[in-house]
Amino acid sequence: MTDSFSKRQGFRQVHETPITVRDDAPYDLRGVVVQLAYECGFRPSTLRPLVCRVLRKRQDDNNWSEYPNIDGEVSSLVDDCEWYRFYDVVEAIATEMQESPFSFEPEKFATEMNDYFLENGIGWKLVHATLEMRGTELFEQTLRQAELELGSKGFSTALNEIHESNHDLSRRPTPDVTGAIQHSMAALECVARVCCGDEKSTLGEILKRYRDLIPKPLDEAVTKIWGFASENARHINEGREPTIEEAELVVTMVAGVSTYLSKKHRA
Repeated sequence: MTDSFSKRQGFRQVHETPITVRDDAPYDLRGVVVQLAYECGFRPSTLRPLVCRVLRKRQDDNNWSEYPNIDGEVSSLVDDCEWYRFYDVVEAIATEMQESPFSFEPEKFATEMNDYFLENGIGWKLVHATLEMRGTELFEQTLRQAELELGSKGFSTALNEIHESNHDLSRRPTPDVTGAIQHSMAALECVARVCCGDEKSTLGEILKRYRDLIPKPLDEAVTKIWGFASENARHINEGREPTIEEAELVVTMVAGVSTYLSKKHRA
């Protein structure tokens, strides 16, 4: 299927809307996913068993015709499930398409889904058939830059910790905010150890011992981030769990500092 008139002529541009939806799956979004699955190669009769499998439902064998019966059954199942189960369905559709690319259009599905998320303020993104938390533009750019820099310099452990922090933020139905903070700090600690040639000290010890690691007074900010992480993620107090916004802030700042140290380091 060719692009629409508005896309071909350059009239339709994707404009990002501030994120307002994360722990929900709006009614219109549910309908869009079904429509898009059909556009990309599914039929009601082939989509129904996938949806039933994911939601652990038994299909209605009395529904024979593609439209309106089976299509109506699929839509009802998708509309009525819990929001996080809906996103399970999205991932299953994307996975099925990737595994059978000659029967479906996986790239179109992912592109259209991500465009819809951006335009409608939905805080998710589809990456290789997996839904990950989508943050602010600054968050996304900082993580991308950190991943590129750490990967190019061979900081594989730190890179994995950054991935894990984003994975923890993407957990459904409840993000693991303390895990995200811990993994991001572990990434920074890995980079700092290599930069200082000190493989045993903690990040807190490194910040005290190697005063020229971070320019002053920025070193104080990094020390305070370490303190926040220690108090609110590593040794959490009862009733004081960080919010997802706080975790996103820590991950963004730590990713930026990790990128700086990686660039500064000369292997």
